[in-house]
Amino acid sequence: MRGFLPRALTAPQCGRGVRIWNQDSALRENEAAGNGETGAMGITREFSEFAAGLTLGRLPAGVAERARFLVLDLIGNIVRARAEAESTPALLAGVRALGLGVGNAGVFGDAARYAPAGAALVNGALGHSLDFDDTHAEGCLHPGVTAIAAALAAGEMAGAPGADVLAGIVAGYEVSCRLALALPAGEHYARGFHPSATCGAFGAAAAAARAFRLPAEATESAFGIALSQTSGSLEFLVNGAWTKRFQVGWAAMNGLAAACFAREGFKGAAEAFEGPHGFLRAYAPSPAPARATERLGEVFELMATAVKPYPSCRFGHAGIDAALALREEHSLRPEEIEAVTLGLSRAGMRLIGEPAEKKSDPRNVVDGQFSGPFVLAVALTAGRMDWDSYRLLDDPALRGLLPRIACVHDDAIEAEFPTNMAGKVTIRARGRVFEKTVRVPKGEPGTFLSEAELREKFTSLAAPVLGAGPTAALADAALGIAALPNVAVLLRKGVPEEAVRLAGE
Repeated sequence: MRGFLPRALTAPQCGRGVRIWNQDSALRENEAAGNGETGAMGITREFSEFAAGLTLGRLPAGVAERARFLVLDLIGNIVRARAEAESTPALLAGVRALGLGVGNAGVFGDAARYAPAGAALVNGALGHSLDFDDTHAEGCLHPGVTAIAAALAAGEMAGAPGADVLAGIVAGYEVSCRLALALPAGEHYARGFHPSATCGAFGAAAAAARAFRLPAEATESAFGIALSQTSGSLEFLVNGAWTKRFQVGWAAMNGLAAACFAREGFKGAAEAFEGPHGFLRAYAPSPAPARATERLGEVFELMATAVKPYPSCRFGHAGIDAALALREEHSLRPEEIEAVTLGLSRAGMRLIGEPAEKKSDPRNVVDGQFSGPFVLAVALTAGRMDWDSYRLLDDPALRGLLPRIACVHDDAIEAEFPTNMAGKVTIRARGRVFEKTVRVPKGEPGTFLSEAELREKFTSLAAPVLGAGPTAALADAALGIAALPNVAVLLRKGVPEEAVRLAGE
């Protein structure tokens, strides 16, 4: 499982990114690896063999356990978004209009059944709709939603045991995250791409291929087929569009489709990642190809994935932690606050701090999710930041505080990045200055949520939709996924209590 070990690399940066190698030298090294000149296999083949050969028994201690926690976390997001995300009715109507709403595949929080492609699309889009799903800081993406949605749909199609599906999910995380690191993600962002969708399509293909138990050759074709479907734009930031969540769901469906076509013998493009027109050449100006497979099978990027305690852009979470702590420590009241600043990295400024006039006047949920002033205003006025906080978009107290909150670039916070998605909050009130820096926001690998905390988050999302009994049963099934003889058991647990009652009448 081990890949070739290149010389030490400087960690790629998210946001604006840094050019680690120049274009020609990077691609020459990649071509040499891909053509066997160094005795090593190419990236596409190495990823394919890794995914095809992955079993839970070959994973280091803790990886499978962490993976099941991440499955639980995503399912909670799906259930609540099925009931409450403002984009859900139109999403489901479109899926049904395309004929994808008829079949035997499950969507969490929904009593209806879907075509497998429809289930992957809907579970993926819903999983990302609250912006409450997991994040990989260095790769600047949400890796779980595409891998998990695709693996579950493939597993249900194949009647696969939970262990195969969970192995596929781990493979999907590794492919998505490692591609983001190799681009690197910052330069990919600078071109206007959304790596959760672009890299996520390949992660979904890997996850579905493993759930199908495809051999390496077919998995390689799946990557080549996914290459023709890889897309995702950051233009959603302009008007609060629902395309951010849609394109991630579409990536999950694309990955499933790629693996399905490959399973049927359809031939995909060779060298999907390192080829002359492959992903790394086409989607970033100066990729670092060796970063993709560095210590593959030894170091698991899944373990560098964080779980969100707040349903908003991860760049604001350190600020929320700091604001909540200052509010509690000093009993601060909104009317006492004269001014607040949130110190961010340049990457953080681009997503939640600029343009200042737009971030200070969020008009919809997506605006709020990507507004540093909004999330801090919620924390300081309500003492919390959860999904229900978006009902405060027009709250007079919150609106009164928004003009007093500004996001600024902070050199000390920049120095923490990309290792830490830090934030610094400074509050002027009562003639005094209160200040707190949070280097590592809650939920990162070093501050990961406990099983009890994850269950609490899951219950807060799912119980209002499913009811207490089904929520507990679904949580138990998700955490026990590795022991399920057929993963379809899990998909059939996520049905609202009222729907179960009506079905029995």
